[in-house]
Amino acid sequence: MSVKETVRQQYIRTVDKATQQVGGLKLPHEGWLTTMRKALGISAPQLARRAGVTKAAIYQAENKEREGGITIRQMQKLARSMGGHFVYALVPDDGDVSARLYGQARAKAENIVRRASSHMALEKQSLPDQQVTQEIEQLANRLVRDMPPDFWDEP
Repeated sequence: MSVKETVRQQYIRTVDKATQQVGGLKLPHEGWLTTMRKALGISAPQLARRAGVTKAAIYQAENKEREGGITIRQMQKLARSMGGHFVYALVPDDGDVSARLYGQARAKAENIVRRASSHMALEKQSLPDQQVTQEIEQLANRLVRDMPPDFWDEP
């Protein structure tokens, strides 16, 4: 395994670990700031004093979080003020990194094989469906392993 591939495998393990830890986590409808504050029983004025900001700044931050406009720095500061820490991660929707990679490779392989198969059909040399499926799987595995430069281009 090359150094580049070893490093990529380390990145994959990091993302997969995050997926296992927070993958099923959903944003509460009130947002994390409000949820944590209410869970601890801290009023907005009390949190404002702890954070060294105004009460209005707390309500504004809670609204910004719900609207998706709060900064990471603000989340970190308010989390520390409540005796916690802010955590964020990017995780794949479909399980783990390998599943995401294979999904892209399979879509790309299917596009390539089906296009070639349709050209062959015009010349009355089409492959049986089972062989087409087998070719798609083999090409998908090769694409994941070799990851050509156009791997993430639309299939």
